[in-house]
Amino acid sequence: MRLKLNGRWREDAVSDTTLLVDYLRDTAQLTGTKTGCDGGECGACTVLVDGEAVPSCLMLARRCEGRHVETIEGLTSGNRLHRLQRAFHEKLGAQCGFCTPGMIMAAEALLRRNPSPSEAEIRAALSGNLCRCTGYVKAVESVQAAAESA
Repeated sequence: MRLKLNGRWREDAVSDTTLLVDYLRDTAQLTGTKTGCDGGECGACTVLVDGEAVPSCLMLARRCEGRHVETIEGLTSGNRLHRLQRAFHEKLGAQCGFCTPGMIMAAEALLRRNPSPSEAEIRAALSGNLCRCTGYVKAVESVQAAAESA
């Protein structure tokens, strides 16, 4: 399988049954993408495929042939945090941090489509991402801060 992963083309042998989340974590060694529910319901494994937020636990890796996949690791530039990563840190949007990569990737997909989203649009974009630690207020504030910093 050949795909563009975080801006770099790579080619790997993968079985027809390998899930994208397993490919990312086990083959590509990108462990920022978390395995949560294994059923597409928690959002912890959210990545971008051709710019769209998708639960990587529901997608076969082979479906990414020739496509562009982005993970949380791909958002950083050198040692500089991405604006969403910085905002989640500064606005306390991350509690335990397990859901944070998925939330940030869902928020990134939103901000690419809509650089100035309303609170309702942010909440809708994050609705597929479950968090056990917060009431989502700080996550929403983090996305708003990132949008304002653009």
